[in-house]
Amino acid sequence: MFTLRRPLTNGTRFVAARAFSFTAASFTPNPKTVPALADIEPGRQDNFNSKQKEFRERLADAQRAQEAGASPSSSSTHNFNTTRPVFPPEEEPSPPRLDSEGRPLQGLGSFSIGNKDTRAEASGKAAAPRKPGPISSLLYGTKEGRELDAQIEASFSQMLARGKYMHSILIHQVKPDKTAEYVALVGKWYPRMASLPENKVHLVGSWRTEVGDCDSFVHIWEYQRYEGYHASLHAVSSHPGYKDFEAELRSLVTSTSVSLMQEFSFWPTTPPRQLGGIFELRSYTLHPGNLLEWETHWRRGLKARREVMEGVGAWFVQVGELNTVHHLWQFADLEERKIRREQSWGIEGWSDTVHKTVPLIQSMKSRIMVPMPWSPVA
Repeated sequence: MFTLRRPLTNGTRFVAARAFSFTAASFTPNPKTVPALADIEPGRQDNFNSKQKEFRERLADAQRAQEAGASPSSSSTHNFNTTRPVFPPEEEPSPPRLDSEGRPLQGLGSFSIGNKDTRAEASGKAAAPRKPGPISSLLYGTKEGRELDAQIEASFSQMLARGKYMHSILIHQVKPDKTAEYVALVGKWYPRMASLPENKVHLVGSWRTEVGDCDSFVHIWEYQRYEGYHASLHAVSSHPGYKDFEAELRSLVTSTSVSLMQEFSFWPTTPPRQLGGIFELRSYTLHPGNLLEWETHWRRGLKARREVMEGVGAWFVQVGELNTVHHLWQFADLEERKIRREQSWGIEGWSDTVHKTVPLIQSMKSRIMVPMPWSPVA
């Protein structure tokens, strides 16, 4: 198991480790039982909110213990650790230095969205100063536009800072009459593989889609860099039971989709928690070239959303369905989801986020999901 860095939901940064471990008793498959939306009792908002409050208090306890230089007690932190800073000193992204006109003094190589003079200065070639005026604004943008460029460049640096961890999203479309067999098979294999240290993989969660692509199952895994992903594939495929598992799995599914993703720096994936309720996976396909702008606007908008909604994580695809962003949310039930989303519009900053991000979207879809019995995040 390795330590992951997590922020408090109110934006305060601290360290927490995800206990993605399983015991033999963590899940006993029952082939006659497949989780469904109907299993979730409606009107349980108070219970959900109580568990959410307890979860956040444990995170706060972990932070206070870290600041005091003491190890958090097991009773107050529930397997949370505080051994690694959110950004190690060598990875802490610094804000871009700006010139008198608000331009960044350094670009990001071939990925820089700064103007050519900015990149020339970064490479040691002095650029002639320009006086602000209508021609300058036309050619080089307004001061506000340059400030936005600088923010996007800073966002890019921070996105790269979280490259130590990567995730995969695995989606199985299961034959309608084989869901019980699928749950029994995967419910034995996935927790077992996640519990073996040599596999170098942790299961974030497993869910069944109830509204959207029905009979599809979504699994999100976590690895240490791409080398961890390769090491995990090799270790799992070398397991004695792997060939039998794969053969049986192929008889139960009609299609498999895999994408490799990185989490946004401003929205790290939650540690394990059991709040109950439902999940919504919102997937956005962006127009090519708009990911950094999307991240910049959502960095601001998430602060408003977090006041009324419980986020699980957000990722952008690097291999697979490119230009795709996934946001995962958790609610007590569908009615509570409706209420929380409506409340978001009354919080300053949210409407502006929607106004600026909608033009960036090419297509979008939503899945309402229920967690599987073995899911660490449920």
